Amino acid sequence: MTAVLGISGFYHDSAAALVVDGHIVAAAQEERFSRKKHDEGFPQHAIDYCLAEAGLHPSQIDHVGFYDKPFLKFDRLLQTYLAFAPSGFPSFMRAMPLWLRKKLHLTKELRRGLGGAYGGRFVFTEHHESHAASAFFPSPFAEAAILTLDGVGEWATASLGTGLGNRIELHRELRFPHSLGMLYSAFTYFSGFRVNSGEYKLMGLAPYGEPVYAARILEHLVDLRSDGSFRLDLSYFNYCQGKTMTSRRFDDLFEGPPRQPESPLTQREMDLAASIQEVTEEIMVRCANHAVETTGLRDLCLAGGVALNCVGNGRILRETPVQRVWVQPAAGDAGGALGVALFIWHQLLDKPRSPGPRDSQRGSLLGPRFDAAAIRPVLEEAGAVFHVADDEQSLCDEVASRLADGKVVGWFQGRMEYGPRALGSRSILGDPRSPQMQSVMNRKIKFRESFRPFAPSVLEEYADEWFDLDGHDSPYMLLVAPVAEAKRCPPAAGASTRGLDQLASVRSEIPAVTHVDYSARVQTVDSQRFPRFHRLLESFLARSGCPVLINTSFNVRGEPIVCTPADAYRCFMATDMDVLVLEDFVLHKDRQPGVPAQDTERYLASFAPD
Repeated sequence: MTAVLGISGFYHDSAAALVVDGHIVAAAQEERFSRKKHDEGFPQHAIDYCLAEAGLHPSQIDHVGFYDKPFLKFDRLLQTYLAFAPSGFPSFMRAMPLWLRKKLHLTKELRRGLGGAYGGRFVFTEHHESHAASAFFPSPFAEAAILTLDGVGEWATASLGTGLGNRIELHRELRFPHSLGMLYSAFTYFSGFRVNSGEYKLMGLAPYGEPVYAARILEHLVDLRSDGSFRLDLSYFNYCQGKTMTSRRFDDLFEGPPRQPESPLTQREMDLAASIQEVTEEIMVRCANHAVETTGLRDLCLAGGVALNCVGNGRILRETPVQRVWVQPAAGDAGGALGVALFIWHQLLDKPRSPGPRDSQRGSLLGPRFDAAAIRPVLEEAGAVFHVADDEQSLCDEVASRLADGKVVGWFQGRMEYGPRALGSRSILGDPRSPQMQSVMNRKIKFRESFRPFAPSVLEEYADEWFDLDGHDSPYMLLVAPVAEAKRCPPAAGASTRGLDQLASVRSEIPAVTHVDYSARVQTVDSQRFPRFHRLLESFLARSGCPVLINTSFNVRGEPIVCTPADAYRCFMATDMDVLVLEDFVLHKDRQPGVPAQDTERYLASFAPD
């Protein structure tokens, strides 16, 4: 037996992943255990979980890898600060204490985290090498082009490569400070959202606006070339040397200062979102075209934070010669933990790889599971009122009936998802046919902005009937596709076509998951990866004639997705969810002991605004 542990962290989204004899045994983000969103600390809980899942002690690990090269990253930081001296000095002084105390002594930190029991050497891959490995090695492709796109690793901000058998090779890269991830984050910051957290909000806001600034972005900010590479005019940005992402020149170009967080959204922010989204998609499409042209390969693997831009992913499939796309479900930094572990196994140890018709990531359900013996004491200690379903079919029938009645259900099943998307294990579910459900779930359960769209989960066998996926599956909710024309509703006379007023229009038979541009971020649910969730959707179809459910992550705004039964129960009791299902245990809100309003407020206040 050979056990390989991969670790990411110290910068953003710490995680751990364990590969044993080439099989992905476990992977999880530290935030799920620490309850600190995007936790960047040492992933001690995640490591402990991975080892426990495999029944291993740290002394039984054969190889440990870290997802980037700290000294190369430190070199980039020093060179950047020197290039922008003296204006970069305050930023330099803020960064150095942590580097001098921990990041430059990473081997020591890693040994300490493994209890001093691991005596082997550590492997440090380059950041984009880890991304590329996480994209290709679990994919179903024997050979593929690879694109990685993010903010920045050591120096690289994007890379192009190929995967063949058990090897990956990177051929070209774009280097800092020219970065698609940083460009998108600059607009995230300017629109009043949190960098490295709010980018998906910007993507969700884009359809409410018009890309009126796209030409201005390409004229002043981005010198874009036909192959998707580009250079930024750094005079408009401040991320190299300051505490903000943009400069005063950026303010002047876009007619005012950045929006203050939590202040009302204006048409400017909506148009800015639409504009940078259009530019980002154009860059992604050009990169994909170039990947096909230079490699001759029409299967494409994607990773890096930009690969979570599922609208861009959908355009790649629709508008380029790419035939199939596989995106790493944990595409951001967390996925680097899995990438380095698989890189060690396949590329360094030269172990064979046998791709099959489906990927090897097992639905990305790689986190902890909890059985009845773990759930019952939590509920009894809380004084919860519950019953236990007799069998799986009766459970799914009962829950489907509640959903069809308009109830909102917290659904906690099996192993927790690895990556940012809830895939039917730690999900909040609702009826997509309800015109009010998007507003209700945003305001009373997620406690987030009203414009935020919800994603549909659809039975795989009905996906092409409801969405224009052209036969592609989307098990990890990483493709946006149009709602099928036959399921759309004509716009009402006099309906608004601009701004948030568009929310009032019913656009399809499933309005709660149909965005204002008739798009949806789709999860296709098959019976192999997601057996119980598939059965629930079948039960809902039998009652409603609809094979689709709203599927959003089981958490409130600012909170990581729930991990344990206790996390799920607290979230359930602090929100207006109607039903909680923990494996076979079913709880109805109207039968529970009352919770004072201040407890809900205290719960929400315990998580930072997202």
